[in-house]
Amino acid sequence: MGRRNKNRPQQYRDGRPEGKRSRDDAAWGAGYADIVKENKLFEHYYQELKIVPDGEFEEFMEAMREPLPATIRITGYKSHAKEILHTLKEKYFKEVQDLEVDGQKIEAPQPLSWYPDELAWHTNLSRKILRKSPLLEKFHQFLVSETESGNISRQEAVSMIPPLLLKIEPQHKILDMCAAPGSKTAQLIEMLHSDMDVPFPEGFVIANDVDNKRCYLLVHQAKRLNSPCIMVVNHDASSIPRLHFDNNGKKDILFYDRILCDVPCSGDGTMRKNIDVWKKWTTSNSLHLHGLQLRIAVRGVEQLAVGGRMVYSTCSLNPIEDEAVIAALLEKSEGSLELADASPDLPGLKYMPGITSWKVMTKEGQWFSNFSEVPTSRHTQIRPTMFPPSDSEKLTEMRLERCVRILPHHQNTGGFFVAVLVKKAPMPWNRRHPKLRNKEVSSSGEVAPVEELQMDESPTDVPPADGPSTDAPVEEGERNPSVPETPEPVEVKKENVCGPPPPKKMKLFGFKEDPFVFLTEDDPIFPPIQSFYDLSPDFPKLNVLTRTHEGKKRHLYMVSKELRNVLLNNSERMKVINTGVKVLSRNNDGEQFGCAFRLAQEGVYTLCPYIRARIINISVEDVKVLLTQENPFLSKLGDEAHMQAKKLEMGSIVLRYLPDPKDLDAPQCPIDLCGWRGKTSIRAFVSRNERLHYLRMVGVEVFRDKQGKRNDGQTETQEESTEDAEGLSQEVDLVEQEGAETEKSSSESNPNGTELVSSTCDGSTS
Repeated sequence: MGRRNKNRPQQYRDGRPEGKRSRDDAAWGAGYADIVKENKLFEHYYQELKIVPDGEFEEFMEAMREPLPATIRITGYKSHAKEILHTLKEKYFKEVQDLEVDGQKIEAPQPLSWYPDELAWHTNLSRKILRKSPLLEKFHQFLVSETESGNISRQEAVSMIPPLLLKIEPQHKILDMCAAPGSKTAQLIEMLHSDMDVPFPEGFVIANDVDNKRCYLLVHQAKRLNSPCIMVVNHDASSIPRLHFDNNGKKDILFYDRILCDVPCSGDGTMRKNIDVWKKWTTSNSLHLHGLQLRIAVRGVEQLAVGGRMVYSTCSLNPIEDEAVIAALLEKSEGSLELADASPDLPGLKYMPGITSWKVMTKEGQWFSNFSEVPTSRHTQIRPTMFPPSDSEKLTEMRLERCVRILPHHQNTGGFFVAVLVKKAPMPWNRRHPKLRNKEVSSSGEVAPVEELQMDESPTDVPPADGPSTDAPVEEGERNPSVPETPEPVEVKKENVCGPPPPKKMKLFGFKEDPFVFLTEDDPIFPPIQSFYDLSPDFPKLNVLTRTHEGKKRHLYMVSKELRNVLLNNSERMKVINTGVKVLSRNNDGEQFGCAFRLAQEGVYTLCPYIRARIINISVEDVKVLLTQENPFLSKLGDEAHMQAKKLEMGSIVLRYLPDPKDLDAPQCPIDLCGWRGKTSIRAFVSRNERLHYLRMVGVEVFRDKQGKRNDGQTETQEESTEDAEGLSQEVDLVEQEGAETEKSSSESNPNGTELVSSTCDGSTS
C-alpha cells in the first residue's frame, strides 16, 4: 500500500472535493469557486447574430452573469397539489413576506405568471440566507422534505415550458426521447393523471435516455409519482426502435400522439447555473451537435402520429442548434410538418420570435453566410443544413418566427429555445416507398395503410446530418458504431414475459434487467388476495406483473392495459429499465392472517379503487395519532374508526380519510394510507417524508433546529396536543434507504403482530 497523498483535495461533508460543488447548488446561491464570467467570442458571436433586441445587449450580458433564481414546481396530482399550494401560501410565504435578515428585507417567493394555477414559484433566496433565520430555515426544511417525497420539484423555470406546449390529454401516447434526469417526464405523468379518480388512464409515457446510468435517475424521478403508466427505456434516441402493439389481433405500428424532443445541446442558455460553460463555450460545440440533433428530430417525427404534436427544445440560444434544425426538418418534410403558433398557450411569457437569417462561425472566428462559401476542407464540419434555406419563398412559408426564444433578462430566467411541430401527413420518404414494411408485420398477411409506413426503411433523401453515413435516419437494426456490441444468446421467448430471464449482470452498456413476467388470470396467487381484500370483479389481473420466473414472488406490480400491450409485443426490440408501480409486497408470516401479501403505499391509489374490504375510515385527529405515534392502541382512534377496526381481523388495511367540504380548515383532498391491524394496536406503513408531508397537511408542524433537535411545533399550532407529538421523535428518525426495502416478520418486529416495514420507492432490482 502506498502512502496517503498529502496533496489530496480536502473532502467536504457532502463527499465532494473543493471546486466540485453540484450544479444544483448554484441555483440556490452556493455556487462554484470564482470563475471569470467573460467570453469575448460568445459576446462577439451573439452581437453579430442580433438575437437580442437593439439596445438590450448589455442588459442581456448582465443577466447572464447573475445567479439564476431558484424555482420550485408543485408536483403530484391536482387535489394534493392544491393542498401543498395552500400550505405554502398561507404559512411559509406569509412568514417570509416581511422578514429582514441582517437589515436586508427578504423578497417573498413569486409565482411564475405564465404557469397555470400558481403551481410554479421562483425566489432569490440563497442557501446562506435561508439558514440565517429560524423562519427561513423552517421554510428550507419544508422544501427539502417535500422535494424528497416528490411533492415539490426544483426545476428551472424554462424547462417547464415544453410539457405545457404538448397539451397532454389522458388518452395520449407520449414519447420523451431524451428524458433524463426526468423533471419534464414528471410533468408529463402529472398531466396524464389530471383526473385522479381514474387509476389507469388510456395513455402512457415512454421515457427514453441513451445513458444507462442516467436512466436510473429517471426511474427515481418517475417513481415518486407512483404511476402505472410510465416505462423507462434505454436507447439511442436517433435510432430508437419502432414499436408494435396488438390491435384486435392485428400487429400494428405504434405512433405517438405527443413527442417531447429535448435534445442534447451546448447549453449556453444555462450559463447562469452552469458557470463552467463560460470558459468552455465555443461555436464548435454547436457545429458538432447539429447533426445529432437533426437525426433525433427526424426519428421523432417519423414516430409521430398524423395530427400529433412534437415539441423540439434546447437550452441553447444558438440558431445552429435551433432554427437550423427546424428549417432542415420543415424543408425535407415537403409540407408534412407545420410550425404551430405557441404564443396563445403561454400568456404572460415574454419571448423573442424565431429568426430567419443567421450565419455560421468557426471557433477561429471565420464567418460563412451560405454553404457555397465554405471551403471543401470544412465540409465535414459545416453542413448545408446549418444555413437558412436559400429559397426566400420557402423560408417565408416555414414561418420560423413562430419559434420561441427566451432571453434571460426579460423575465429573470435561463436562456431557452422551443418550437412546436404538428404533423399534417406521413413523411414524404415513407409515402414514396409503400412496399417497405417490417418483416414480421408483412408475414402476417396484413396490408398497412400509408400512415403506418412512416417508420420503415427510409430513402436517401432524408435530411442529411454529420456525414455521408448519416444521410438517412438510422434504422432499428443499425447501431451506433462507437458503442461496442455484446452478442446476445438466442433465447426462447416465453409467454407473458418481457425480457430475458437471466439475473442482472453488468455489461458494457449497463445492467441486464430482470424480466417482466405477467401473471395469468388463473394464477394461484390471486384467490387469497381477492378474497382477503374483496377485490371487485373488474380488477385487471392481466395487468399484474412480477420480476422473477422462479421461487416466491416478492413484489407484485401493476401497469396499464396499454403498457402491457406494448411490453408483450416488443420484448426483443427494446431495453426496458423499469415500469409498473408496486401494489403488493410479500409478508413472510402473512399467510396465517389469510393473505401472504400486504398493501404497498406506493400503489395504494392504483389498487384502492378495486378494494372493497379492509378499509377503515379515519378523521383528521386519527391521521395525527397514526402518524405521530409508532403503535397506537386501537382505543386511541376515534369512536367510528375504533368500531370499524375492531370488526377486522389482523392483517393489512387501508386507512382512508375523506374530506369534509364543510370543514375548510381540514385537508380537502382524500388520503389513503397503508396500515396494519395488530392484536390490540394499529400502525401506518408510510415512509418518513410522506409521513412529514401528511402531518403538515393536517396542521402538525415538524421542524429540526440547527442542533439537530426536533421541534414538534406545539408552540406554533394551537390545535396540536402533546399526544400528537408523542412518538414523533422516534418516527422522524426512520431513515429509508433508496432502492432497498428490509422486510421483517411480525414475530421479530412487534409483539402485537404488526410488521415494521420501510415503505420506499424501490429501484428496478426487486
